[in-house]
This record gives sequence, C-alpha cells and structure tokens, in this order.
Amino acid sequence: MTPYEIIARKRDGRELSAEEIQFFVRAFLAGEVKDYQMSAFLMAVFVRGMTDREVSALTRAYLETGDVMDLCDLPGLKIDKHSTGGVGDKVSILLAPLVASCGVVVPMISGRGLGHTGGTLDKLESIPGFKTRLSVQEFKKLLKDHGLAMMGQTEEIVPADKRIYALRDVTATVESIPLITASIMSKKIAEGIDGLVLDVKVGSGAFMSELNRARELARSLIRVGKEFGKQVVACLTNMDQPLGNKIGNWLEVEECLDGFHGKAPQDLMDLTYRLAAHMLVLGRKAGALEEAQEMSRAAIASGRAFQKFLELAGAQGADVSVLEKPEAYPVARFRVPLEAWKAGYLSRMHTREIGLAAVELGAGRLRAEDPVDAQAGMILFKKVGNQVQKGEPLLEIRTNKETVIEPVVQRLKNALVITEHPPVQQPLVLEEILR
Repeated sequence: MTPYEIIARKRDGRELSAEEIQFFVRAFLAGEVKDYQMSAFLMAVFVRGMTDREVSALTRAYLETGDVMDLCDLPGLKIDKHSTGGVGDKVSILLAPLVASCGVVVPMISGRGLGHTGGTLDKLESIPGFKTRLSVQEFKKLLKDHGLAMMGQTEEIVPADKRIYALRDVTATVESIPLITASIMSKKIAEGIDGLVLDVKVGSGAFMSELNRARELARSLIRVGKEFGKQVVACLTNMDQPLGNKIGNWLEVEECLDGFHGKAPQDLMDLTYRLAAHMLVLGRKAGALEEAQEMSRAAIASGRAFQKFLELAGAQGADVSVLEKPEAYPVARFRVPLEAWKAGYLSRMHTREIGLAAVELGAGRLRAEDPVDAQAGMILFKKVGNQVQKGEPLLEIRTNKETVIEPVVQRLKNALVITEHPPVQQPLVLEEILR
C-alpha cells in the first residue's frame, strides 16, 4: 500500500478500504505523504466522490489523529449548532448564550472567516480582550462553570482536518460533500457532544447554491452523526440575501447586542429562535418545538440570554463594558452610502459578491494569514422585496481603506438588482430534516 496506489484507486473511482484511508491520513500528518499528493487525493475525491463507508472511514481517520473530549462529568446533554457558512450569519453569538441560559450545555468550536463567508471567531475577537485560543482544559472549565464555551480549533482537536482544510481551500475542493461531512462531523464528535443542530445554507451566498445539493449534504451529515451515536437535525435555510442588516465583525456583534434586547432584524431573530428550539428539544429541556421557541423568546425578553453572554465574555477575558455601551466602540474612518440608481423593488442580491465586497473593505480574508479590520463592513438599509426610490440609500459601506471605496461601490451596484415589479418572496427556513 503506497500513497500512489491509493490516489490512483480513487482517481479510477474505486472504493477505498478504511485501512487505506487511515494510512493515507496518518502518513500525511507524519510528513510521509506530501502536500501535492494530498492535493491530488482531494481532487480525486472531489471528482469521483465517496461511498457512505468511505465517508465514515475518513471521519474516523480524522478523529483518530487527535483527542476526543470526555464531557461525561458535566450534567445533562451537550448540544452544539453548526452553520455551513454565509454572509451576515452571526447567529452563533446570539444562539449559544440563549440556549445555555435555558440550561443546555453548549460546547462550541468555531472557525474563522475565509472567502466570502464570515467567521464566528473573528467576530468574537472584535470584542476587546475576548480570548478564543483556549486549551482543552480551559474549555472544559468554562463549560463546567458557565454551561457554555466558544473557542477555535486546537492542535489537539482533529489536527488532520485543520491541515487538510487549508489545502482544500487552495485546491478548489471545498464544496465536496464527502470532504465537508468528514471535516464538520469529526470536529463536532471530538467536542464530546450528544446532539447537533445543523444550519445548512442554500443560495447565492452559500457553498451549496442548489436545494438538492444542500439536502444531500444535510443527509450525509445526519447519517455520519447517527453512526457515531449523535442526535442530529438539519435546517436548510435561505442564503439568497445576507442574514440581518449588518455585515462585518464588530457590526455583527453590534446587531447581536440588539438581538439580546429583542431589537434585531426579524430574519435574524426568527432563525435564532428556530435553531434554539431544535437545540432545546435535543437537550430535553422542551418536549416540542413550539414550547422550545416560547422558552427562547422568554430568555431574550427576561434578559437571561444577555446576562449569560456577558458572563461568558467576561470569563473569556473580554471588556464587557463595550458590550453594555456599544456606542463607545470606534467607527471606521470612511462611511459611504450606495444610493438607488432608479425607483422600483430590490428584487435580488448576489450574496456571494456582497460577501466578497465586505472582504475587500477589510472585514474578511482570502488567505488564512490575512488580517481583518473589526470596524469594516456594511449596513443594509433595504432587503429583497423592499420598495426603493431613486436616490434613496440602499446601504452604507464602512472601511479604513480609502482606495477600495470606488471599486467596492461599483461591485455592490452590480450585485443588487432593482426591477419594476416586486419579487416572489422565499421562506427563510426552506426545509427541516429531523432525526
């Protein structure tokens, strides 16, 4: 068994054994399989796909390269949520404290923004002092003391995935369903969770632009979760426009602060409540989704969710005063509106382009080593279906980079479509796949 033989077998569409997959992953981590060989293997998987047995074996091979947390000493079920990524998707910052305030333990390992999508870690780190680089011991102590912890992937947690994902990103193999499944589920299983709620994005701002592909991904994730003894449900949600009205790291935290007071845009609140309901049902704090949604609304209305967020932020080193008085946060030097060039209805948003425009403003990264500007981003004044008048502001961009303003404004103008007649509105939650 050599790396060459394994690559050739997958290139030719043959099913690999669990032993072959395990050997290849371990040899890559040991430096015996080179980056170019792993890249060839990833492209072969992208083109040829994998059987269910192969996907399970790849997930297990990833898991076995690191530690699996044991959270059995913590009372109750441990439930997490994962989003496949979108533009303006700041739900985790609202959702995790909300669910934890209702008594469910929420261990959450999050990622950074890459490409057109934002990352929870970058948003949290826009809060002064917020520490996301935690050891496994620190993570477990936070869970024990607060019922909630939010951190980034460590060298101890699925190191194979961390290295392989970096190659996927530069070899155009990110969208492979087998590779996505193994990547997500290995990290989530390593967290020591009992259940998982998936937010699988669909549309122009998602990695899965078609409903059938998103459904296929959701079912793959659920199947692997079940095989490892985890309860998994999936919501397929609309990403044909950004979620909420604010895009950019601090701007999205700011919108979540509004959400903790029940004042965020309706789409953000509705999705947060729905995902929270699924988490509370999986965590056996509610018997039905309707009851769980009422619990979620009560946690916001009473202020318990916000207090849990302040508690977590303080425990992870943040300056909570800025969360209590967000108006004190510094604002980007340049604030430029994009005005409607004609009257009509905003009928379409090319959401991926909007996400890339935010990156250009400084709010995201195209390479893992790129810095991000916490102040950069944009505020949407209009969403799909809204009527607009000529000269009325559609959005405002915020940046500290003067040279990008003109090209970004033109990019955004091309990303928005104004028509004479209103569009047919699509639901936010397109489909739910229950266990």
